[in-house]
Amino acid sequence: MARLTGLAQRIFADRRGATAVEYGLIVALIVLAIIAGVTGVADGTIAMWEKVNFRVDEVM
Repeated sequence: MARLTGLAQRIFADRRGATAVEYGLIVALIVLAIIAGVTGVADGTIAMWEKVNFRVDEVM
């Protein structure tokens, strides 16, 4: 039983898992920011090409 208690103490004292979770959250936030940025650029690009298409249709 003493060995199990020592193992439990080592598991609870180990902070590597917490660090991995923190890095995972940071990466998730960066990915969300990238997705939001790309979505904004995509919306702007789509609007630009729709405007070009409308102008071309007007000329023809």
